[in-house]
Amino acid sequence: MYLINPTQTAAVTTADKVFEQIQYAIVEGDIPAGSKISEPELAKRYQISRSTLREALNRLETCHLIERKANVGSRVVDCTIEGLLELYITREALEGMACRQAALNMSDVEIDNMKAMLNLHSQTQELKDGVAYYQEEGDLDFHYKVILGSHNKQLINLICGQLYHLVRMYRCQFGMNSPRASRAFNEHSQIIQAISDRDGELAELLMRRHIAASRKNIENKISQLELSELNLKK
Repeated sequence: MYLINPTQTAAVTTADKVFEQIQYAIVEGDIPAGSKISEPELAKRYQISRSTLREALNRLETCHLIERKANVGSRVVDCTIEGLLELYITREALEGMACRQAALNMSDVEIDNMKAMLNLHSQTQELKDGVAYYQEEGDLDFHYKVILGSHNKQLINLICGQLYHLVRMYRCQFGMNSPRASRAFNEHSQIIQAISDRDGELAELLMRRHIAASRKNIENKISQLELSELNLKK
């Protein structure tokens, strides 16, 4: 099942369904990053009219998954290092704010469900081995649940409606394996404890540190790759 903005109703129109199908294809890399969008080809592939397709493409542009340029047409966004780092800086601010709101607004039942979800995460073999911490999208994604738990419609729309799938796209493109896997899980546990204690200030601080640490890890990977490439050229 494809994830849609939770502030909106479930897919009911053809444009809704096609939007979700193309969104999934882009995030998973089936429609490659940077590739040109061929409207005739997609209309034929999904057996829809050009007007229906354009409605879906308009929504994909809002999600920052495609970009349009005059006299050039539409392309899937490129997964650039600069774009990834900018995205993480944006996430740090917005998700930190969402975490503070979650500490104020989440119900006890929601918090218990998140603790149960983390317990489920802890049973995965990749996490036990400390090599990866992969979370399915939507209701099994810690960050997604915290954002929903803010009960702030503007934040939910900004992060889940416009940035969430772009984040997923980058994760798929750059890989999920990370030396931070075990540490990231522990940080999630500390965050949900702060939310459970209704300590909004601490919850925000922990979330911002968590995302900043992930960004720093990415920057270190980039530096190592650049150093390796430089050594190969010598």
